[in-house]
Amino acid sequence: MTQDANPLPYSGIRVIEFTHMVMGPTCGMVLADLGAEVIKVEHIGPGKNGDSTRELKGSGAGFFPMFNRNKKSIVLDLQSPEGLRAALALIKTADVVSENFKPGTMKKLGLDHESLKADHPQLIYVSHKGFLPGPYENRTALDEVVQMMGGLAYMTGRPGDPLRAGSSVNDIMGGMFGAIGVMAALAQRQKTGRGQEIQSALFENNVFLVAQHMMQFAVTGQAAAPMPARISAWGIYDIFKVKNDEQIFLAVVTDTAWEIFCKAFSFEDLFGDARLKTNNQRVAQRSWMMPILKERLSAYSASQLADRFELHGLPYAPITRPEDLLDDPHLNASGGLQEITLPNGTTSKAVLLPFTMNGQRLDIRLSPPKLGEHSHELLKALGYSDDDIKALTQRQPS
Repeated sequence: MTQDANPLPYSGIRVIEFTHMVMGPTCGMVLADLGAEVIKVEHIGPGKNGDSTRELKGSGAGFFPMFNRNKKSIVLDLQSPEGLRAALALIKTADVVSENFKPGTMKKLGLDHESLKADHPQLIYVSHKGFLPGPYENRTALDEVVQMMGGLAYMTGRPGDPLRAGSSVNDIMGGMFGAIGVMAALAQRQKTGRGQEIQSALFENNVFLVAQHMMQFAVTGQAAAPMPARISAWGIYDIFKVKNDEQIFLAVVTDTAWEIFCKAFSFEDLFGDARLKTNNQRVAQRSWMMPILKERLSAYSASQLADRFELHGLPYAPITRPEDLLDDPHLNASGGLQEITLPNGTTSKAVLLPFTMNGQRLDIRLSPPKLGEHSHELLKALGYSDDDIKALTQRQPS
């Protein structure tokens, strides 16, 4: 989507973000993909060398490149008076400030909403925290912490074996809700002329994710069982182990689909069984029905089953690893992946936001920035001299 031919919705909006890890950067990434100029302030100084996720290994190695595209990077020592003055000068040009540091950190720097709003009444300020204000607000939270205390790990694992979800679901969604809050505040500012503070939190996001199970209990009086042990709402909604030890997920969720399924595999005996006529009956008979189906379908390969289900319009899914998706034919053909240059100079495909505008995906305009890549241009625009810029951005030995 080219900005000249079709301006992005938040082009002209400037966001200054003081963020790290996943939650805050996700908020900035969403706004940046939608056209905002997002400036990432990275703290330098004794023992500080910018966003620590730049150096993470293992499961954190994808954090920085995933959640910091379409952004500019400026380095400042926020512990020094000069660095703090530069940050305040930058904020003076901003529509939005975003942060996700521990409670009290921004207040100590004088960069909290309360300290800024008198001089910047139109400023929208979004904080990403572990908990919204209340008894837990000063606790240290992580995605896994809130998954455990918020019921998600209980619902994901087998009974007695709580298990975190296989992605940073609360960090990512918490950042998305922060972005939604900013969008709403920008719309409200058009009506009132005033900014406001937005707060988004990991715990409350997690509770939102399990709210359907809370409502299930409210409606039925029955506690929701963990997903691996739940009584399925559907007769066939399972992973099948098939030929060559492959696995595939297959679903038959309506009575019409049951007829199609049985005819597709010549299971006339099962289709004619009066005990299996309706979905609710099939759910009740799963104890003997599923072993029969698993035995019969085990003679097929996963690709044969996929082809048969595809032909008849029945839901199915291969069991795919994340790295396999880089070569997924649909994602590549539909424009869901776009090449970026990583800070180390290598290239990779990156996942775009999962929606279209005017039939197009939102492009990556800027690859994840090198540390301080845009410091000179941003400070120059604020009126700093070359010597001042050099002094402000000089990194100290760590």
